[in-house]
Amino acid sequence: MKNSKFLTALLFMAALVLSSCQDEINDETGDNPNTNTANSTTAKNLERSAMYDGSFDDFLDDTSCSSILLPATVTVNNTQVSLVTASDYSLVLELLGTYTDDEDTIEFQFPLTVKLSNYNEVLVTNEADFETLMEACETAEDEAEDAINCLNIDFPITILTYSTNIEQTGSVVIESEQHLYAYMNNFDDTEFFAVSYPITATLNSNTTVEITSDADLQSYINQCLEIEDDMEDAEDDAEDVEEILVEGIFTIDAFITAGVDTANDFSDYTLNFANDLTVTAEHTTNATVEAVNGTYEVASELDIFVSLTFSQSSNFEILNDTWKVTQYSESTISLQSTTNGAVTLVLAQI
Repeated sequence: MKNSKFLTALLFMAALVLSSCQDEINDETGDNPNTNTANSTTAKNLERSAMYDGSFDDFLDDTSCSSILLPATVTVNNTQVSLVTASDYSLVLELLGTYTDDEDTIEFQFPLTVKLSNYNEVLVTNEADFETLMEACETAEDEAEDAINCLNIDFPITILTYSTNIEQTGSVVIESEQHLYAYMNNFDDTEFFAVSYPITATLNSNTTVEITSDADLQSYINQCLEIEDDMEDAEDDAEDVEEILVEGIFTIDAFITAGVDTANDFSDYTLNFANDLTVTAEHTTNATVEAVNGTYEVASELDIFVSLTFSQSSNFEILNDTWKVTQYSESTISLQSTTNGAVTLVLAQI
């Protein structure tokens, strides 16, 4: 009798769980806005977010749709480099960064193996095949079918399923991006699924968010893609600023600190930014005055930054800072200190 009661209770509980799960993802009732098919927007968002991220070696192959598997041999600006491990990337970056205004060239030694956004590895035997991969990536980007790299889901996550063929519910625990990509890429057209929210994700590599619905997922993807676009625009602007600096000779038109403009302290000097990331302050009226040497760097995130470092001159060491570019043109570059917003610097091209 006790066993009969226990079995009855167990079957009743199982029926409740089955009914609850089916109701949660039942597409026909329309009660759950998070119910999806293989062709839904959420399915595409999950698949694109789970694609292999090949952006880490974009400095090498200029495409985020794939990455070059090591070992590989490349020729950078006429210098051959053997890439055995990821630590060898620094050799390429050093060669690319030697000069800021040169036309960098990278030639690959074929055959080489690349890993695609679908996690497949393919052997590329010649330049023509490599160019074909690049063109396919551009097409995917134009048609919004490339990887969404700015949103990284934290695993594991659970996906609830319902099959219309056999009227059976289920669930699967997804452990990784590759697992999620394969699951969504092979999801059956006769099935429905719902993500078991909440889940967490990281946006643009630095912000952790909680996602509570499909609409929430779409919103965060839109947000991170917009930030990604802004970062790409800032990178282009940083290249423009670097080019203006290298091609011109500048004077300090304004240096305001504590509300006082002390640009006159630098009135006898010009600043010459070289393409090897050095900057020289030269006296314009007295050739016997020793030049002041320093270094500079132009970088970007959402904003553009110019870092200045001078040594052996207290007069110029006061300029040592990371400056945010607030405005720029061919003739002037306006900067604001990142350590003290009240300190500003304006460089004027002569």
